[in-house]
Amino acid sequence: MKSAGRHLLTRFGALTLALGVSHSALAAGLTQQQLGEFADKAQLNFAVVNNLAAKPELQLTLRNDSSVALPAGKGDWRIYFHSVRKLDAAPEGLTLRHVQGDLHELAPTTAFKGLARGDSFQVPYTASASMVSYSDFMPRAFITQPGLSPEVFSNTDTENLQNFVTPIASAQQQQRFSPDLYPIATAATRYEDNLAVNQAAAKADASPKIIPTPAEVKYRKGNATLDSSWQVRYAGRLTGEANYLVEQLKATGITLTSAADHVAATGKVIELRVDASLATAEAYSLAIAADKITIIGSDNAGAFYGIQSVLSLLPAQPASSFSLPQLSVNDAPRYSWRGMHYDMGRNFHGKAVTLRLIEQMARYKLNKLHLHLTEDEGWRLEIPGLPELTEIGAKRCFDLTEQNCLLTQLGTGPHASGSGNGYYSTDDFIEIIKFASARHIEVVPEIDMPGHARAAVKSMEARYHKLLKAGKKAEAEQYLLSDPLDKSQYMTVQNYTDNSINVCLPSTYAFVDKVIYELQQMYRKAGTKLVTFHMGGDEVGAGSWTASPACNALFAKGEQGVAGPADLKPYFVSKVSAITSLRGLDIAGWEDGLMYDPNNTFNRSQFANKHVLANAWDNIWEWGVADRAYRLANAGYEPILSPATHLYFDHPHEANPEERGYYWAARYTDIAKVFGFMPDNLYANADKTRNGAPIENLEALVGRALPALEKPENLRGMQGQVWTETIRTAAQLEQMIYPRLIPLAERAWHKASWEGDKPNTSARAAEWAAFALQLSTKELPKLAALGGDFYLPPPGAIIDKGQLLVNASLPGLAIDYSVDGGKNWKAFAGAEIVETSSVMVRTRLGNTTSRVVTVSP
Repeated sequence: MKSAGRHLLTRFGALTLALGVSHSALAAGLTQQQLGEFADKAQLNFAVVNNLAAKPELQLTLRNDSSVALPAGKGDWRIYFHSVRKLDAAPEGLTLRHVQGDLHELAPTTAFKGLARGDSFQVPYTASASMVSYSDFMPRAFITQPGLSPEVFSNTDTENLQNFVTPIASAQQQQRFSPDLYPIATAATRYEDNLAVNQAAAKADASPKIIPTPAEVKYRKGNATLDSSWQVRYAGRLTGEANYLVEQLKATGITLTSAADHVAATGKVIELRVDASLATAEAYSLAIAADKITIIGSDNAGAFYGIQSVLSLLPAQPASSFSLPQLSVNDAPRYSWRGMHYDMGRNFHGKAVTLRLIEQMARYKLNKLHLHLTEDEGWRLEIPGLPELTEIGAKRCFDLTEQNCLLTQLGTGPHASGSGNGYYSTDDFIEIIKFASARHIEVVPEIDMPGHARAAVKSMEARYHKLLKAGKKAEAEQYLLSDPLDKSQYMTVQNYTDNSINVCLPSTYAFVDKVIYELQQMYRKAGTKLVTFHMGGDEVGAGSWTASPACNALFAKGEQGVAGPADLKPYFVSKVSAITSLRGLDIAGWEDGLMYDPNNTFNRSQFANKHVLANAWDNIWEWGVADRAYRLANAGYEPILSPATHLYFDHPHEANPEERGYYWAARYTDIAKVFGFMPDNLYANADKTRNGAPIENLEALVGRALPALEKPENLRGMQGQVWTETIRTAAQLEQMIYPRLIPLAERAWHKASWEGDKPNTSARAAEWAAFALQLSTKELPKLAALGGDFYLPPPGAIIDKGQLLVNASLPGLAIDYSVDGGKNWKAFAGAEIVETSSVMVRTRLGNTTSRVVTVSP
């Protein structure tokens, strides 16, 4: 082909030069140098055209600013890009093909006219659902050609998404559908919204408070001065807790001595004890007097939480002494399960950010870390004996055979060095377990299956081919998760066609047992034990296993309870239940993994585990599925409230295209919304539909009676969730989690007096204002002192008759403004006279600033 290309160039060279098209336009293929130059100079851009059309309309534009022309005709080059929506188009001279997941391919046909220097082409296309945020678009699109290394388009190789996404500014771009009743947040709307909380905060007590709020606290006159003259005295079983207290106080500037309880204390003392007469697990009492602080726990965890309450009263700034209020506290948690779920399967962010998350959970008395270790897009834990799970499953790159890595997804780009790749080694995971255990946090590992399992499936297929090639057929089939003859067709919500583990293969259960065995070994090496195994179970593609010979053979055997495809999900769960029960474990799953359909749960009696937990997540009110939490509890399961409308921290902080995150369950979830969640009154949280319409009568909206919670004792607790499809970096992750984690902990630990089927909204507003003030003056500064990242809400602002007025949704945050386009910033001290027609404003805490907002008269 190269020879033929040179012949054409010789014959038509003069004509080519006359037309101003480079020689490479008529070459059969591009060289690596040409490919690199084209990707470096060309501009690939995306635009939202109209979300309100019958199908959302978008457009891709490729402008050739390089000296390399793309040749006319059906060349070998391909452009790949990521899209969270499945796309469809029939562009002239090009094909747009969905590959797998979010990966799409743009390729030339014989009708392609070429792309000369300075020219551009547009590809109009439609999406399966609306795209209203910049984070709906993924970075690191690339061009490649067989035999060459892929090259990333430079203008997309960035986390500044607006570098390659045109402004999302008009109503038809910003609205998801018609009618979309959620207004887009602007400087002016924020200003009006912030007025009430600022007025209420002005009346609130700003003195430091214990967060989460204790069940009972009584303040006395006077203060205790805590300094390095104090001593810690503790029961021997509390050595770890005493050491933790000493370490934490040392970080604040106070160095204490410590002694076991048999050593006589002199001077001022912090006494740590356990008293079993405090019958509630994790309960504690705390008394602060001028010369003695007494912390008594019902168990070690309770003593630890008493320590956290003392630390909660301290400011963020180190000092040689602190003044503490004299008080007494009697406290116990609202729920035994106070959790945070973290998905590193989609994008991996490293061990350090995980350890910071554990430390923050401990500070706010959260006690369950649910680690979503596996996904379609990644397997994130080293499993001894199965190296392919991390050699292939923890790495995404451009390899269509997937024998070296998983197919690139979620903006990783074509190279293994791209974002989101990585895994915990066994040593990393053991360290994480130890770190969490010392802070009374149970690490709950999730191996998601039978759906959402593409990383495992492809890794085991690669293992199979490698061993089969070596003549080891039996070993190759030992942990195989897919039936090579399976012709089942399905498309998952995330646009995968091949992510279901085959539940009819004996090798599937050999794999499950192997992974659980290795997990147990890691926990034992960490000095603790695995208690709960989370098997996922959610969003299995409809149509999985319907054309699997292995499953047809299982049906033919007439095994009890397995007559057809509808029986396979409960069959799978019962098999995993038997494995985990034999190993002494509780089992957990996402709610839909434990149900035949929205209304009918699997028969609880078929599962051998003492405890079967269910994360109740899918609560879009008008869809009529929010009652599944109560249905599961009434059927004998133990639900953990994980509602997407209030506790999904991958949703945007506000309704604005510049905010990161998905918005399928709620248009946004701000800090106040998390604070206002009422876990004991689930239906009372039904405030608005997906389109923003107020919900006056939930049963009327659903069209049927909603079941009551008949077995409240089965409700284990509540949990926040962060999913990471749009979260590629550690900083992005922390900005989505914090500070929403803090009101999550507040509600999981403390039941407010304003909660109820008809909440006292005025009391809630007053408590929120006081809580918001604590966030800005104490809790967020502590986060900043630890060096992590967190989100600051942008300010509200108006210019009224030349006067700039600015406020913050978290009263107490500093506010800056700039009148010269951000070159210089001034502290906002009150109403400011401005002579320019455009002013930039931002909130600030230390070196952390919010997104910049522009305000005009």
